[in-house]
Amino acid sequence: MSDSCKARFEGRVAENLSATPGVEVIDPPAFAQLTTLRIGGTPVAAVRAKTSEALATAVSLLDEAQVPLLVVGGGSNLVVADGELDLVVVLAENDALEIAAGGLVRAGAGAVWDEVVAATVEEGLGGIEALSGIPGSAGAVPVQNVGAYGAEVSDVLTRVNLYNRSTGESGWVPISELELAYRYSNLKFTSRAVVLDIEMQLDPTGISVPLRHMKNRRISVAAARASVLEVRASKGMVLDATDHDTWSAGSFFTNPVVDSALADAIDAQVGEEGMPRFPQENGEKLSAAWLIERAGFSRGFPAEDAPARLSTKHTLALTNRGNAKASDIASLARTVRDGVEEKFGVRLVPEPVWVGMSIDD
Repeated sequence: MSDSCKARFEGRVAENLSATPGVEVIDPPAFAQLTTLRIGGTPVAAVRAKTSEALATAVSLLDEAQVPLLVVGGGSNLVVADGELDLVVVLAENDALEIAAGGLVRAGAGAVWDEVVAATVEEGLGGIEALSGIPGSAGAVPVQNVGAYGAEVSDVLTRVNLYNRSTGESGWVPISELELAYRYSNLKFTSRAVVLDIEMQLDPTGISVPLRHMKNRRISVAAARASVLEVRASKGMVLDATDHDTWSAGSFFTNPVVDSALADAIDAQVGEEGMPRFPQENGEKLSAAWLIERAGFSRGFPAEDAPARLSTKHTLALTNRGNAKASDIASLARTVRDGVEEKFGVRLVPEPVWVGMSIDD
């Protein structure tokens, strides 16, 4: 533990945080308790923020004291190093949810995302039902432009309430300022701003978006949610404390975009009909899971007794079998990435955020 990090936090900073409405300083839990991978060491301290204003103030006070911090919601997109970590974790627990007439929805960054989806479906609103079952919090949704089954949250997001860490100001900004793209925003892998709230405009007709897994059919939002949850559960992508296949960070690698010539070469190399390939402005998007499997990595790789394995239900998920360390996850990720690159010349990029380590550690 860094003495300077701890020293900067203790005393006046901790006192000011404790005196802030909606903020509570607590004994720090290990990241293994805060992440869906259930790995990671212990931060210097932990701060709970119950409101959007409290979240912005907590980050502001820590920044002013030059205390390293990490804002955590659902912890579903983090790979955190083991041991003692020189940072303070800020727990976003501002979970307010407002559903207005006409389908306008506002959610606090700390709202559980699937609970937001469930509430909107209950109101007969369409637009995010295909994103059912995705773990994590609402604040993470715009950061990585969450998507599934042919839908992306960028389709319905209108604006986000951000705390700008450079200016110290909070305010709503239009989605156009986030440069949203496939699993990307200009907030991702940066620390320039913290999402406080999100706003979405949903469809009040009660009809779903076109569902890719149902050949782009549109059905009722309730039926769509049920279908998506069933498919996700079959792949181990719905959290279940008793199922180690769900102890993961979701889809671990993003689907790569390659030029058409390389896509053609891979198609010919494998020699199977129906290789998944989707035209993009800058090439073609391939299926990371398909590439992983054709590179020789099967479900459950590498062995039944390994602490970290590919899911037995879905090769795109790297899972903790109960006692994995961060180094085990990194080693498995590196093996899969390097194997796909050696076989096809495609270097897969991890989707999660790495804290205190990298895939090559």
